[in-house]
Amino acid sequence: MGSAIQTSWSSRFSVQPDKLKFKLQPRRQVAARRSIEARRALLNCQLCAHHCGVNRIAGQRGLCHAGATARVFSAQVEVSDELELIPTFAIALSGCDLRCAFCITGAQSWNARAGEQVNLEKLAAQAVAALARGARSIMILGGEPTIHLPTALEIVSVLPEEARLVWKTNAHGSARARELLAGLFDVWLADYKFGNDDCAQRLARVPNYNAVVRENLSWAACDSELIVRHLLMPGHIECCWRPVASWLASELPGVKINLREGFWPGWQSSRYAELHRTVSTAEASLAWSIAREFALNLVE
Repeated sequence: MGSAIQTSWSSRFSVQPDKLKFKLQPRRQVAARRSIEARRALLNCQLCAHHCGVNRIAGQRGLCHAGATARVFSAQVEVSDELELIPTFAIALSGCDLRCAFCITGAQSWNARAGEQVNLEKLAAQAVAALARGARSIMILGGEPTIHLPTALEIVSVLPEEARLVWKTNAHGSARARELLAGLFDVWLADYKFGNDDCAQRLARVPNYNAVVRENLSWAACDSELIVRHLLMPGHIECCWRPVASWLASELPGVKINLREGFWPGWQSSRYAELHRTVSTAEASLAWSIAREFALNLVE
């Protein structure tokens, strides 16, 4: 990315003087205050880029089918994430605003009623214990945590101030969600799944995918440390990975990228002919060649 583009993005997403005030306040205090704002936002939900506008407090359901309260389907130490983040205490909230056919946690990620009710005191105690045993970070994920932003912020408000916090997201949040998240997380771990909108619409039922994700990634790169994940999918190297790699190299040079080969044809993959199998050796080789072509900053 040229300096002009870099300056443009930095100017657009820079922290304004009034926002610097919260950086002098305890993170937990800021998160608690913003959780109240996020709860009010559920009256006309615009937290993700679907902009459904439903009243979740009154029981209306948008495309994510989430209500006013969040549930947790997993809260445990995990070691399958990026090396610099693990072991991480991962808090997974149920429900998602995308419908990726290949989702490995589809039964929970698509079901906002999966798991158990959030118990802040219990989660805080588990997180503190995990850190004491050597966890390097605390990760909030899903499903997609953006749709449960009020609860996610409440969780942050009870976590240790010194903990390294990771926001694991599909990068399909709205500008309003970004305002509520600004400055609270040390790392954004964001998926960039599809290199074109046709594949996104067909495999995840989401329109205008690339514009939304690119805006969120560009903002996240200014707000915190950013790690971008791309899961290689069979039959989607040229149509998805190449344009993703090209855009990242051009617009976010040097950003950390985790190119993941562990695609598994689970959940609803059988509905799509190209997703009946794992990524072939030839496809993986091509994908790594593309990464070298664009001189990407790959991490594990």
